[in-house]
Amino acid sequence: MPSKGGLVIQPDWLISESSEEPKQNWGVRVCDGTIHTVASNEELETKFPEDEILLAEGKVLMPGFVNGHVHMYGVLAHGIPLESAPSDFWSFLEKFWWPLVEDRIDHEMISAATNWLCSEMLLTGTTTFCDILEAPQSLPESLLIEKEIIENRGLRALLSFEANERSGHEVAQKGIDENIRLIETNTAEDLVAGFMSVHTTFTCSDDFLRRAFELAEENNVLFHAHCNEGVYEGEWCEKTYGHRTFEHYEKLGINGSRFLASQCVHLSEKEIELISSAGTRCVHMPLSNCEVGGGIAPIPELLEQDVSISLGSDGYINDMFEVMRGAFLIHKARLQDPGTMKADQVFEMATLQGAKTLGLENVGALRSGFAADLQLVDANFPTPSSKENLIEQVILHRSGHHVDSVMVAGEWKLKNGEVLGVDLEGQRQTLHRQARRLWGEDG
Repeated sequence: MPSKGGLVIQPDWLISESSEEPKQNWGVRVCDGTIHTVASNEELETKFPEDEILLAEGKVLMPGFVNGHVHMYGVLAHGIPLESAPSDFWSFLEKFWWPLVEDRIDHEMISAATNWLCSEMLLTGTTTFCDILEAPQSLPESLLIEKEIIENRGLRALLSFEANERSGHEVAQKGIDENIRLIETNTAEDLVAGFMSVHTTFTCSDDFLRRAFELAEENNVLFHAHCNEGVYEGEWCEKTYGHRTFEHYEKLGINGSRFLASQCVHLSEKEIELISSAGTRCVHMPLSNCEVGGGIAPIPELLEQDVSISLGSDGYINDMFEVMRGAFLIHKARLQDPGTMKADQVFEMATLQGAKTLGLENVGALRSGFAADLQLVDANFPTPSSKENLIEQVILHRSGHHVDSVMVAGEWKLKNGEVLGVDLEGQRQTLHRQARRLWGEDG
């Protein structure tokens, strides 16, 4: 006998995952926080007559997005007054991001940014995200603050502190300890978990990198680093070690399936080969790479080598529709090839492949047994929809303001465009106060 107490969602269109053709008048049954059944709307209504039914007319039902790389605290720097723009990636870090942003972040700012980003992600269809925090003056306990807020908001997340030695040995060790403290709270039932993160080869010694990786291995979690975001790191490694960044990680015994490498913009052919052969995971941030003048990552080349890649916002523009659109278009321009980066590839990077890249199981698709992390999106496109064009229509013609409702683990978090249980304007005002503190405009 079928279990009772389920919810049947009946949309106009269902995108269960990118490898399956969209289906018209198909939906899902949600029960106990998971997808119980995927079938036609008619079959669902016939098989489960006692269930609550949500008629989602004029909507596309699809998986919630997975944002593979966020800096939630970064929202506080949006619009920060600057006397002059950084001239290159190194000056962006040395003269702006480190002294004016990261080194000023405290617990109050982290709380305001975390609360706002949870709302912003729900409003734009994101149900899972991976956040990297670097705020040396906020240690300790900053990740636990994030975790408590995110758990209360009911999103799915991986959290880590970006440990490094740029502020000295004591702060570096505090960063490692912060990660371990959160990792020790990991349970299979929790929506929020921790992992190990460092910054780069040029802010971490070899011994520090090895130790952090060993701790990741001991705790069976991912090891994360930013890699070759600009030309600086690869050139620095060549000058310092005589080889490039991923060659150095290979030498250290770090390059491999536990390694989650973000950015990966400037890669040599050998580095692409090393990433592929080792099973290293990558995260692509097309929009933020443009913002910092980093360049355009060779994502089509990595995908050809079967590298697992997630899409991320980097805390810049957190609407994953916009991030998908950037990934869909920018590589066509770089390679002068309109056939590269097909719509289903990009959609998969923002959903199922994104989840797999982060080591998450049963997340990122609407399959029986998968988590009920989903979104309903306005299906009233400018031109007629079909199973052949629907995913491309979503990527090209939808944005966050088209998201109607969002569910995480079977619980509605956004309904009819409204974040449930949240004073959004109050959150905005709190964020404004904390941004002014960061900018030095308000004590």
